[in-house]
Amino acid sequence: MSARIAPAPERSGPRPYFDVGLRVDAYKLLPADYMVGTDGTALTTVLGSCVAACLRDPVLRIGGMNHFMLPDGDVGTGAPARYGSYAMELLINALLARGARRDRIEAKVFGGGNVLKSFTTQPVGTRNARFVLDYLATENIPVKSKDLGGIHPRKVAFFPETGRAMVRQLQHAHEDAVRAEENAYRERLVAAPATGSVELF
Repeated sequence: MSARIAPAPERSGPRPYFDVGLRVDAYKLLPADYMVGTDGTALTTVLGSCVAACLRDPVLRIGGMNHFMLPDGDVGTGAPARYGSYAMELLINALLARGARRDRIEAKVFGGGNVLKSFTTQPVGTRNARFVLDYLATENIPVKSKDLGGIHPRKVAFFPETGRAMVRQLQHAHEDAVRAEENAYRERLVAAPATGSVELF
């Protein structure tokens, strides 16, 4: 079965590459991306304080991943999918549009690391991790596995067809690269006007 991929409408979307470590075709998600797939392709991302939620309907064997930066905010400015409250709705609705049933959806969640040493009070990683668990509990979506918090960045790979998820904590040597990627994305949001819109159902 061929993959059916739905990139976030406000971006050109993640680009395919061959992941040498996983030995599979993959798509790398950046902040504010989300994707849904149905085949053996992997969805990957690297997380600092951000969170990735991997949702799946095990009966239809379809699933997807998002990557958000903040729990909530003004979705009318910038890229709304950077906010967890919007990114979760986008991913759930993308799954429902492909026939998934809400009562079958299950989750695996990753990230929310407090990798920036200067943050000591209400760090964004902690807030992101708390948000995603509260959101899933409210929506009655069971969390099958999680790797949240801590001080290390992570690389995550998710296989929508099988539901397999892999996470590797990165050493702090990677911290500057993760922080630079997240900060660069924030700067692009400030500089670029909002484009695109999504109707939720």
